[in-house]
Amino acid sequence: MELQQSAFIRAGGIGNMTHPFFLRTEIRVAGLVLLILFITGCESLQPRWTVRTTSTLFSSPSDLASLEQEAVALFTPLAPAPLLRGDEAGLGLYLAESIKKVAPAWKIIDEQQTIGLINRHGLREEYTRLRQGADQSHILDRELLQKIGKSIGARYVLQPRVAYISQTMTNRLEAPVAPFLILQTRSAVMRLSLQLWDTVSGEPIWSSAAESAVLNETASLDPMFIKDAARAAFGSMLTDLLTRKTSSKYTRLDQFLDNLTHEKNE
Repeated sequence: MELQQSAFIRAGGIGNMTHPFFLRTEIRVAGLVLLILFITGCESLQPRWTVRTTSTLFSSPSDLASLEQEAVALFTPLAPAPLLRGDEAGLGLYLAESIKKVAPAWKIIDEQQTIGLINRHGLREEYTRLRQGADQSHILDRELLQKIGKSIGARYVLQPRVAYISQTMTNRLEAPVAPFLILQTRSAVMRLSLQLWDTVSGEPIWSSAAESAVLNETASLDPMFIKDAARAAFGSMLTDLLTRKTSSKYTRLDQFLDNLTHEKNE
């Protein structure tokens, strides 16, 4: 009887000791993960991005070199869906930045300059009607486009449009015994389109659509910025135009576009 009680006590003692053992193991694992992140400096791993494009061929009687000889005005981006209104702010700046990197020889009239010229020539109402029509039909009215283009001195116009934006965060690794996050996946997805119009003929001469996805594994509190997804999309579509491609997939393997997307602003 004493032997059975002794065995029971030993068994119970061992069982009670297993919990502290596993607790210490979990703490070691969590500490090891944090130590690796600290030593390697990978508070935020290098973002990964992918862009898929569908584009038309450049259909103007002039060649692409004319974009270096004639002014190209950037119109304010369109955001037809009510839920996207306001999200188009800043996209014109990202487009201008992308053009300066991908096609630095183009004669660009950026969005701010374009708006200023339109207002200076008293064409606010015409520009408003032009945009309202484009919202509904994806078409820039020929007469209005010709009038505006002639007044501001632009042979070509680039009209961007945003169709979809999303930002998501997914927990990937949490400390097993403490209420804090070690690693999180953050992503930004954007769908954009871009049209190039000839203000003399009043016809579209090139168009492209792109879906851009930027993904990052991070332990920091920084979000995944829409700017990165936008610049990747614009840079990819413009590369299609310059290389005469109609369907492409761009990734971080495309070093030039990767540098365009992640360069630091001075």
